[in-house]
Amino acid sequence: MTNVGRSVLRIEDPPLLSGKAQFAADLSFHGQLHMRVVRSPIAHGLLSNVDVSSAVALQGVAAAWSSKDVADLPPIDFRMTRISGMKPYRQPVLATHKVRYVGEPLAVVFAEDPYLAEDAAELIEYELEDLEPLMEATEEPGSFDEGSSTEAAVIVKSVGDVDAAFEEPFLIVELELRVGRQSGVPMETRGVLARFDVLANRLDVHGAAKVPHYNRGAIASMLGLAQRDVVLHESHVGGGFGIRGELYPEDVLACVGALRLKRPVKWIEDRREHLLAANHSRDQVHKIRAAVDDDGWICGVEDEFWLSQGGYVRTHAATVPDLTAALLPGPYVWPAYRATGHIRLTNKTPAGTYRAPGRYEGSFVRERLMDVIAARLGLDPVEVRRRNLIGPDAMPFDRGLDALGTAVTYDSGDYPALLDRMLDYLDYPRLKERLSRRRDEGEMVGLGFGYFVEKSGLGPFDGVRVIIDEAGSVVVLSGAASVGQGVETILAQICADSLGVPMDSIRVQHGQTDDLPFGMGAFASRVTVMSGSAVDMAAKRVRAKALTEAAALLEANEEDLVLRDGRIYVTGSPDGPNVTLGEVAKSLRPRPGLDHPGLSAEGWFEADHMTYPYGLHAAVAAVDRGTGEVRIERYVVAYDVGRAINPGLVEGQIVGAAAQGIGGALLEEFVYDDGGQPQATSFMDYLMPTVAEIPEIEVLLSEDAPSPLNPLGVKGAGEGGITACGAALSNAVSEALRLPEAVTSIPMTPSTVLGLMTT
Repeated sequence: MTNVGRSVLRIEDPPLLSGKAQFAADLSFHGQLHMRVVRSPIAHGLLSNVDVSSAVALQGVAAAWSSKDVADLPPIDFRMTRISGMKPYRQPVLATHKVRYVGEPLAVVFAEDPYLAEDAAELIEYELEDLEPLMEATEEPGSFDEGSSTEAAVIVKSVGDVDAAFEEPFLIVELELRVGRQSGVPMETRGVLARFDVLANRLDVHGAAKVPHYNRGAIASMLGLAQRDVVLHESHVGGGFGIRGELYPEDVLACVGALRLKRPVKWIEDRREHLLAANHSRDQVHKIRAAVDDDGWICGVEDEFWLSQGGYVRTHAATVPDLTAALLPGPYVWPAYRATGHIRLTNKTPAGTYRAPGRYEGSFVRERLMDVIAARLGLDPVEVRRRNLIGPDAMPFDRGLDALGTAVTYDSGDYPALLDRMLDYLDYPRLKERLSRRRDEGEMVGLGFGYFVEKSGLGPFDGVRVIIDEAGSVVVLSGAASVGQGVETILAQICADSLGVPMDSIRVQHGQTDDLPFGMGAFASRVTVMSGSAVDMAAKRVRAKALTEAAALLEANEEDLVLRDGRIYVTGSPDGPNVTLGEVAKSLRPRPGLDHPGLSAEGWFEADHMTYPYGLHAAVAAVDRGTGEVRIERYVVAYDVGRAINPGLVEGQIVGAAAQGIGGALLEEFVYDDGGQPQATSFMDYLMPTVAEIPEIEVLLSEDAPSPLNPLGVKGAGEGGITACGAALSNAVSEALRLPEAVTSIPMTPSTVLGLMTT
């Protein structure tokens, strides 16, 4: 192979760098209407008498609707991790009798231009009667609706005899830990442009991201259309991170508008709407306890946690708490473990997934626990981790738990070796001594670690079609989607090597639901594992077909042929008789007796188990004694991805993810007042890190543990850079403060850190 394993430049970048890329906001159709959403100004209340008549009377307004105008539409259903009893908590496209968070859609306007739509929206009148909001998941559950409480579900996962572990005379370490409410904030807000083609009887939806095929099916079902009559088109996407591309009320409303009004409908979210109404995430409180022997061996762990789900349960259903509970043990043996997760409705923006959902939270909780155990026993935090790590000889390691419907069985890994590599890289003894000396001299500086195990390669399937035309050009049609992770480059690298053609002859097309009948999109760090393996299969099938046909054309034995750079010749005779792939494709035109014309093949890769990349974060952080500001002096991420198709892209993913993780650890939080009013509705208040706060991220990329579960040996790489940021930084700050048990929540804002220093 000459492409896989190389840091080739991204082939999708030229239109982005030249300004020719087209995002949802750049798309327009003649005669389009602009949609504006009227949103609830209160967190919890009874809704009545929505009057749209004044808005409709405004010249240039085509329509205005309240919930009674879309009463035929069902609530938006779940995409993942359904749990019995959660259906009553699904969100309607427009509020009916109650509002449950500030920003919930109450009504919608369609007008000739966006400014008119906004003016018309202000004319819509409604009556809201305030109800007491429920703001914390740890409060006693209240009434969601008649017959249902605000506790939507409880997740329980366990392995081993937990009760017996706590009956032994071990050290018991108990902590209460909290992760704040955060979310991915992509450069591009949400947007959709829907057009109904009357002649073709087809609804075209532009601006799709993440899961086009799923959203096509969901929209078709909600609108009573056949799937073939709904086509979703992916444009360029300005970031994903879990928040983009799910099916939201606004997506459905735009489609209904296009269908009913027989005109294109465009909706582009403004930033305030995005911070108010797009999925939030995190917001968990954990009460965890561990039974530990004198040597630091953890005999049993019990964790109970509460997720503040927000006003409704959206498409992710129970994905986040399911992953939290299943993957919280991370790389440690923990022979007895039990987790109980409460999914509680609160009057905040509904929550969903955000990069490393459940694992960012669980890693913070687990790794704080490890440091506190070390402090209680007077041991080095590294040594406590080492004593509890799963050994390489135990792989594959059956965790005895399930996540997202699949058994958690770590496929491969050498956790102690990665730890040793990190310690050698840091020159750990010398670094410890230097930091200790600085603390003795009055500085507040510390080192923190955060180990983690990720999950990736979620099935059940992915498919591609590889086609070679008579000019020798190669097209890869994929059901994947691109949210900035380099999909086109990765799939082209794999195809080039598996097929035997130059990369510049390959075009990768994705995110168009009429290209392939099925597709899973892009989420859960799955594309390289699933789509990449499907490309490998399809390309090899095309190669085999080409060699068979070329053998007949060259009157040679198939086993004597070589396919290189798009040309087929006899081994040892590169300058002798040969045929190009274009010529082979031409010879496969339809003819009598040819059952499968054309030079193409499909590959469908199926998987019933995930892959498990793993890594270790190390952070050196200093605290300003006067302001409480945390300054990161050094940040290192060691990450084993099994096999790196493009090391440069993997490192880019790690660095970008680490920046987000640092933001979540130190700055970012959606705060509400007691009445449920959000206090972070702009970038003045929701503080994201800039280049001034992000240090150089040092990356130790490892390929020591290829996965045996796919032909490429790859594991996902998109989320490991964020997973343990909160863990490593909180441990570093705790050491800097010389208060090993002080940090119990993130983000660690300056005011929070100052408070810790004065208690």
